Amino acid sequence: MTELEKLIGPRPPQELLARERLRFLLPTVFLGLAVFCLLVSIFFPYWRITLLAPQYPGGLQAQVYINRVTGDVREIDGLNHYIGMRPLEEAAQLERSLSVYMVAVLSLLIIAAIYVHNRLAAVLTLPALLYPVIFLADLYYWLRNFGMNLDPNAPLRNAVKPFVPPLIGEGRVGQFRTVAELGSGFYLAALASFLILVGLYFHRRAYKPLVEQALGGAAAGQVEGGAEQAS
Repeated sequence: MTELEKLIGPRPPQELLARERLRFLLPTVFLGLAVFCLLVSIFFPYWRITLLAPQYPGGLQAQVYINRVTGDVREIDGLNHYIGMRPLEEAAQLERSLSVYMVAVLSLLIIAAIYVHNRLAAVLTLPALLYPVIFLADLYYWLRNFGMNLDPNAPLRNAVKPFVPPLIGEGRVGQFRTVAELGSGFYLAALASFLILVGLYFHRRAYKPLVEQALGGAAAGQVEGGAEQAS
């Protein structure tokens, strides 16, 4: 086994590829679909919140994409100002500025895993696999940060105690009711994680025998070399 094969795993022989093409095609298909879902998720909201109040019978809604916030942002910020909550645009500024590049890097790591035929493939895909969980954790951090650090000089500060807006589901602040839900972008990212798991399963089935065979051959070669030196 060469040093390159030790790093990225053995290459399947051409005759084996021709005989068992589906076996080696499935990991590529599922990991490729994961990349597609992850990239497409950029264009859809990951999370949305709807604010319902008597003066807004139709409700106010904000959609959170990985790189921007859209919807009735100005109206919601105006209402939040009275209870001392900072504007929505101030949340996760660093994350939003880097998010598209981060997703691009995650996609490149998945693509690299397609060409790696050993356990390193799982390591390369791990960040993308955990990406939806990381997004939710970061979102919860900012929701808690905003809700628990209200401006003490706000007009209605004394009427509202610090609170944590709901990550998912319903919440109530004074006369306002909020409904938070995950968006299609998040579900696409979660689907990408599922496809990665499936891809890694077929990746292991396809390449683990080749890795074991290569390691067995290398071990046998070392034994023969040692025997020759001893003789």
